[in-house]
Amino acid sequence: MSSLSLYEERIARVLEGEPFAIAVVTATKPDFYKQAPLVSAADEMDVPCFVLHTGQHYDDVLGHGLAEYDIESQVGVDMQIRGGLSQKTADLMTRTKSLAEFLEEEYPDTTILPIVHGDTHAAGVFPQAWAFATNQFVAHNEAGLRGMMPSFDNLDDPEVFVTDQFDGEWTLNRAEPFPEQYDTFVGSAASVYHFAPIELNRQHLLNEGYPAKSNAIERIPVVGNSIVDAIEMKRDSDLDESIFDIYPVLEKRDDWIRVDIHRRANLHPKRFSAIVEGVLGLVRDGYNVNFVELTATRQALENYGYREHLLELSEEHENFLFTGLWKKHAHVYEFLTSGQCFAEFTDSGSMQEELNVIDETLCLTARFNTDRPETVMNAESNLLVPPVSGEKVREMIEYVYETDAVRHRLQSNQNLYGRNVGKRIIEFLNNRQDDRVFEWAHNRAGFESSNQKFEYL
Repeated sequence: MSSLSLYEERIARVLEGEPFAIAVVTATKPDFYKQAPLVSAADEMDVPCFVLHTGQHYDDVLGHGLAEYDIESQVGVDMQIRGGLSQKTADLMTRTKSLAEFLEEEYPDTTILPIVHGDTHAAGVFPQAWAFATNQFVAHNEAGLRGMMPSFDNLDDPEVFVTDQFDGEWTLNRAEPFPEQYDTFVGSAASVYHFAPIELNRQHLLNEGYPAKSNAIERIPVVGNSIVDAIEMKRDSDLDESIFDIYPVLEKRDDWIRVDIHRRANLHPKRFSAIVEGVLGLVRDGYNVNFVELTATRQALENYGYREHLLELSEEHENFLFTGLWKKHAHVYEFLTSGQCFAEFTDSGSMQEELNVIDETLCLTARFNTDRPETVMNAESNLLVPPVSGEKVREMIEYVYETDAVRHRLQSNQNLYGRNVGKRIIEFLNNRQDDRVFEWAHNRAGFESSNQKFEYL
């Protein structure tokens, strides 16, 4: 138990005397703002709920979202997970077992339903760990994310390639992002409820054999994406300091291209060089570029000999701003909704969703596939800019910038992800308190309706 930080008084306040409670699982920065609406909704609806934090993002910048979204005081468990993928996986398994033993001993009459989120490593590993420790499944917020890609037959012609993305055929391609595509895929297997953002996600899960219903209970409800609630929470934040006070040049110039690259696949030498060389080409051509450096990005810049050059470029060119990760998510939203930003050039899955909701800034995605293909082929709020070479990256971004018809099409997008999503999820779970959290084949066939905890003979 020494590896776990248990806030026992907080846990007791939530679980004491309750037959059912929700444990909202957070692990990384996107979890904080996408899971916060669930915590808020549970509080408003008086549904017993605490935050189970794996601790993967814990420092002052990456971990700031727990405080920014007012859920830090509701953390009942901090699992203090650190290290590489193998270490995180091993520790999640063993610490989840220790946690389950504590909860079973102290609250044997309470059914605790964890809800994981998206495609984080915790979303892949925690459901297995919980199932193995308790013989109970979890719920999955933002389930059914599956990578898809368009045709690349016309990559040499930006106009045709853009048209192919908007109007052409897309095929399943789950190779990337890694390990996120793996995590969201295996996490589904130990989930009893799959909260799908859109119908496409639901269809992916149905195609994989997950039941739409079991004993007349909906298992894959389409609820939208809780990112809409997070944006609503922070869109008009009363900030002590504006992002334009921190970086005055962002207000002095407009039509910024904000670059946010951190995925493992894009840190490979050829692809990373294509991205950086493309950015350098944009700066030389006079476009305003803000390059945001994350931890993994900094390591790649140093490994491939780019970092000193970018620092010098930032000193020499007023149209190039080189910054660290912005601590407050509200600052990101302030900038993206300000009218000063033309586009976000990103490999973030969440940012593709966010810029579907935020109309003022376009989304250009540095990937060969995307697990949010609906933002391109349905909403038309996003385009792939595959990092084939620096020249291709620069040409594609400049084509979008200079082509009014494409800019207009991207700005006239359909909002995909609904509203009040956190409330919809909590209402659904609150109405399912008496339903089983694990099913055998005979249960799905309609035999034995009890929700008794499984015990080995």
